Amino acid sequence: MQLRKLLLPGLLSVTLLSGCSLFSGEEDVVKMSPLPTVENQFDPQTAWSASVGDGIGDFYSNLHPAFQDGTVYAADRHGVVKAMNIADGKEVWRVDLSEKTGWLSRNRPALLSGGVTVAGAHAYVGSEKAQVYALNTADGTIAWQTRVAGEALSRPIVSDGLVLVHTSNGILQALNESDGAVKWTVNLDMPSLSLRGESAPTTAYGAAIVGGDNGRVSAVLMQQGQMIWQQRISQATGATEIDRLSDVDTTPVVVNGVVYALAYNGNLTALDLRSGQIMWKRELGSVNDFVVDGGRIYLVDQNDRLLALNTEGGVTLWTQSDLLHRNLTAPALYNGYLVVGDSEGYMHWINTDDGRFVAQQKVDGSGFLTEPVVANDKLLIQAKDGTLYAITR
Repeated sequence: MQLRKLLLPGLLSVTLLSGCSLFSGEEDVVKMSPLPTVENQFDPQTAWSASVGDGIGDFYSNLHPAFQDGTVYAADRHGVVKAMNIADGKEVWRVDLSEKTGWLSRNRPALLSGGVTVAGAHAYVGSEKAQVYALNTADGTIAWQTRVAGEALSRPIVSDGLVLVHTSNGILQALNESDGAVKWTVNLDMPSLSLRGESAPTTAYGAAIVGGDNGRVSAVLMQQGQMIWQQRISQATGATEIDRLSDVDTTPVVVNGVVYALAYNGNLTALDLRSGQIMWKRELGSVNDFVVDGGRIYLVDQNDRLLALNTEGGVTLWTQSDLLHRNLTAPALYNGYLVVGDSEGYMHWINTDDGRFVAQQKVDGSGFLTEPVVANDKLLIQAKDGTLYAITR
């Protein structure tokens, strides 16, 4: 069976396709942990909320807000992109990238899926229709639009005059920041079966470092599009198709010449930036981006455990297991706390020293898929129904 993309990552931890013959002949149901009881040490407040179109519904999407110079940028799957004032959420401008079909028909959705990223004078967003848009931050007009090699599921990354886009068919492309022209294309190889999602590249010292669906991390010279090194951090093993998934869908993190990368069904691995050689690895897997800060790595694994590890060898400092299979977002560090959202619309605040809960709040009924974003003194998070919330401590 040749399947290009499998599921949205969150579904793997909740339903695991009960009884699906693709994976096993037995029913395989994973139950969501009940909501833990938390005595709030403080009460987080919603400073404001605003609607951004229709959201993403039940579709997998990496759409999340971005922030720059007092303005928040957010998008929905249909094609609405909005700029809002960070102070009160009031709309600055709104554009609709959906395709006009005539006055009697609903516009064809743009299927926005990767972004929003804001850098300089442009906000960038990609689509399942293999389009990448650069919008002028001043008024939302389209500065340029480029067709890329495949679905743009991960957020565009802007560095050194280039916009890097990793598409769903395993292609990494560099577009000129000024006009969107394709400068180079690198094929990162694809297995026959993979998770729906792609690693957004990170950049350091003139190189783009990106994870691939083949279980490898690759480093590419940004100006030439030349491969520097590749290193496998996840090996396809196991009896079922799910066991053999080895995607590196998380964004690598580079700190002090070390690349930290995390694979599904694989390892958390520290690599030497220059050579790609493995310095250490831990048997941990995830599809969620992770945080490296102050000599610690904070992550949500594929069973929705939260862990803190040190960067010197990956030794576990603490584990929080009371949110298993609640489909957690990637974590964010805000005001000294680790914050995650879940699929039922709760936000959980965790002490970074010991992993204990310090606060919990019900924010939205449709639930969260993408991570919170820090914006000055506020924490932004976008719900599946398109509602954008600004949370304060």
